[in-house]
Amino acid sequence: MALPAVHARSRERVLRICAAGGDTRALRVRLLGEFRGLLGAEAFAFLLTDPVTSVGCAPVARVPVLPELPRLIRLKYLTAAGRWTVLTGAAALSGLPEGERGPLWEEMLRPLGVRDVASAVFRDRFGCWGFLDLWRYGAEFGAADLAYLDAVAGPVTEALRRAQASAFPARPQGTGRPGPLVLLLSPDLRVRGQTPEAPAYLAGLIPPEEGRAPIPAAAYNVAAQLLAREAGVDPNPPRARVHLAEGLWLTLRAARIDDGPGSRVPSSEREIAVTIEETTPADRLDVFCRAHGLTVRETELLGHLADGADTGAAADAMSVSAHTVQDHLKSVFTKTGSRHRRGLLARALGT
Repeated sequence: MALPAVHARSRERVLRICAAGGDTRALRVRLLGEFRGLLGAEAFAFLLTDPVTSVGCAPVARVPVLPELPRLIRLKYLTAAGRWTVLTGAAALSGLPEGERGPLWEEMLRPLGVRDVASAVFRDRFGCWGFLDLWRYGAEFGAADLAYLDAVAGPVTEALRRAQASAFPARPQGTGRPGPLVLLLSPDLRVRGQTPEAPAYLAGLIPPEEGRAPIPAAAYNVAAQLLAREAGVDPNPPRARVHLAEGLWLTLRAARIDDGPGSRVPSSEREIAVTIEETTPADRLDVFCRAHGLTVRETELLGHLADGADTGAAADAMSVSAHTVQDHLKSVFTKTGSRHRRGLLARALGT
């Protein structure tokens, strides 16, 4: 459908915001300003996601139930209706009968007086880069609102992916490397304990307000994905890779604590351990290739170079000529803004 004039003008402003770029947080803050100005959402959550698992991390959010954030995230992941992992376009919760809206609506949103939620996912052929929820209390979202979110999804997806690509500078020499760090969560995602260094890294992922402790939202998300996987809602592993600072990428994983042989505690009642550690070179390389939009063959070549292959060895492994390898490498240099192999691999692998 053709967008109303006010929506079309907002779309043009979104295109300019996307073209201007910026880091992932600043970009999302500017986009939210435009979305909320047009659509009037009273609350929101705009998350980055691991491009492979689609698990959320590093949210920019304003929700009215901050003390209940673990419960909110748990219910979000356990709700199949309108889940970002299955969305093919923007959708509103009001488009579903109340009986089919799932546990997030039934147990939290409706009691809070939320009238509607509009959701959008930002996905391309390289992966899933983020999702957005906008909450309204006063009125439902209309067809024009959803058409607008569909119209900006492509440019926003590309901008988010470019912003992630910019998060691969070469690591400064002598930079400290974390972990592994651990948070221990209860089955309902309340923090039971953590290693001493964990709060500093959590604060880096989501800067807390002055005087407040960091909110472990990234840990809640991977733990909630574990619950969703156990419940059969989504099969993706409970894992997310996220950029912290200065080229440092972290991987968060969630798993149940094993109570040992003979334990009678059901799995669903066991505590959850969330580990935080530096992303391995192989996993970092995967995100690097996806974020820079490398083709399958370019990604394959970079993998061979990372394993130490020279041009001849890479050509043999790929069953192509050395000339073709050089053509692929020139394309990789152009897409990644690199000038030589050493610098390219240092950025891609974090070494």
